[in-house]
Amino acid sequence: MSKDADSALRDLLKLLKSRGYHFVTPTPASHQRVVARADMREARDLRGLLGWSLPAPAGTDDAVEDLLRQAGMLDEPDGRVKSRLRVSSLGGQLWLHSAYPTEAKDAVFFGPDTYRFATLIGDELSRRPLARGAHIVDMGAGAGVGGIVAGLCSDAPQVSLTDLNPKALRLARVNAVGAGVAAETIESETLDKVADPIDLAVINPPYIIDDGDRAYRDGGGMHGGEVPFNMTAMAARRLAPGGRLILYTGAAIVGGRNPLCEAIGALAEQLGLAHRCRELDPDVFGEELEKPAYAEVERIALVAVTLERPS
Repeated sequence: MSKDADSALRDLLKLLKSRGYHFVTPTPASHQRVVARADMREARDLRGLLGWSLPAPAGTDDAVEDLLRQAGMLDEPDGRVKSRLRVSSLGGQLWLHSAYPTEAKDAVFFGPDTYRFATLIGDELSRRPLARGAHIVDMGAGAGVGGIVAGLCSDAPQVSLTDLNPKALRLARVNAVGAGVAAETIESETLDKVADPIDLAVINPPYIIDDGDRAYRDGGGMHGGEVPFNMTAMAARRLAPGGRLILYTGAAIVGGRNPLCEAIGALAEQLGLAHRCRELDPDVFGEELEKPAYAEVERIALVAVTLERPS
């Protein structure tokens, strides 16, 4: 994505804001059900084109189509147009992410988990605001929502958005500018390129065993808990005095136990960090339990984990 392409996407967000565009992105399963309806074969408005990822007749909205074309984000098959991006609403801002269906390994995902993650961050920072100029790191940032939302809740923060997916970082940069948050983007799956101190780390990692090996979804071993644990361990060791970590993730419950939260609790004790793990939703993605990899799992819970280093 060139500088001109980035500029076109920034202009797209401005144009959509000026028109009052609004779209809340549902789960992929709900999205699939809605677009399967007989009256959803073609977009009738911008929500259809940029929210429901439906094709539209060419010329439906020339200004929007021109900006998507400049950005290299418009397919034009058979006299119709189809956006490669979706635009979603969250917290008074608009966010760019990948069009439905997000089947590519480098897809940039946004959905109900994103909304819950943003709410968790807002609640935690309302409870104890960050000091002026705090360094916020969003690890595995995707579209950048966690770090940008934390930045919007803070006073003159330094925001670092890290991800191994360059497509995600490009959209995160545009989303940050659209939200008015100054942020640096770092292409990495570790924190080696991130400067100290880290006053707040926010993490919304993949946590499902994914047959398609999609980076935004595959949580690896521990029934999907390996990636959440490893990312938490990396960030926890880098927290400054008084620093915090906010993790939003799913956790497989096996025999009534939560192995992920147990492992994070042991890590916190080892590092001398205050620790809290609580369930936000006791049962999500129940369809995953039909897969052989989940034969021992009784449910997948959504959990919020906070770690704090003493001042």
